[in-house]
Amino acid sequence: MVPLQELGAIVARLRREGHTIVTTNGCFDLLHIGHVQYLEQASKHGDVLAVGVNSDNSVRQLKGPGRPIVPEGERAALVAALESVDYVTIFDRLNPSELVAVLRPDVHVKGQDYDPKRMPETVPVRQWGGRVVTIELSEGHSTSELIRRIQALGGEDNEE
Repeated sequence: MVPLQELGAIVARLRREGHTIVTTNGCFDLLHIGHVQYLEQASKHGDVLAVGVNSDNSVRQLKGPGRPIVPEGERAALVAALESVDYVTIFDRLNPSELVAVLRPDVHVKGQDYDPKRMPETVPVRQWGGRVVTIELSEGHSTSELIRRIQALGGEDNEE
């Protein structure tokens, strides 16, 4: 995990060396196969993938009480451990505008459940000549779905 301002300096150097910088962001609570596939797809849009992980505070504001289930440091470490991910930073905003302003990606990736026309990061990314790309998500794989499945187990003792 790299603090955002430090990561900004790293990606600026990498860009000067000719690398294509890709960013994406998310909560990544209860890391699952959908996250892994999403990040693998995102990484294919450039040479370096930098991922912004929402802070615990911003996840609570976005998802409500009881979330996140996994603390931000652990979520960031799990994302950073994935082969497709080069850098991870934690950000404390409800949207990634500051993240993209500091990192100035060549490509910013989100899932197709987002409309680039409504995303606050689209305007700044396009202002410096970057692209916003949406990619297909794995159907049936989401943290919310995992939570529903766990809750449906009710009081059953399925611990292994």
